[in-house]
Amino acid sequence: MQPLEVVAAVIEDAGEYLACRRGPGRAAAGRWEFPGGKIEPGETARQALVREVAEELGVGIRVTGHLTTDDTGGIRLVCLMAELDGERPTASTDHDALEWVPRERLAGLDWADADLPAVRLLARPR
Repeated sequence: MQPLEVVAAVIEDAGEYLACRRGPGRAAAGRWEFPGGKIEPGETARQALVREVAEELGVGIRVTGHLTTDDTGGIRLVCLMAELDGERPTASTDHDALEWVPRERLAGLDWADADLPAVRLLARPR
């Protein structure tokens, strides 16, 4: 069976990264993730990410590069680096909390399994 193709935005702003906590009633509720969602047929990962972030967070982003692609538990998660195109988001349709986290605090959150490879890359000492 093919993994579910999902894309996530690793949004950096002023040295902090946007972490979103999954809301009640959702898979992995209460765990943190980078915002994003399913890649629809005919979409590139970049197109899907821009659409998903606009739908979930009501903000625009610019994709600046690829961080990692990993298969975890039936999900292929493509993590793309991004920057905001405007103000920081204040709410989400899919999450009950948004937090801007400095690199050194990323590993301290309870991340969804699929996001852990990206968190490990970001949290590595430079």
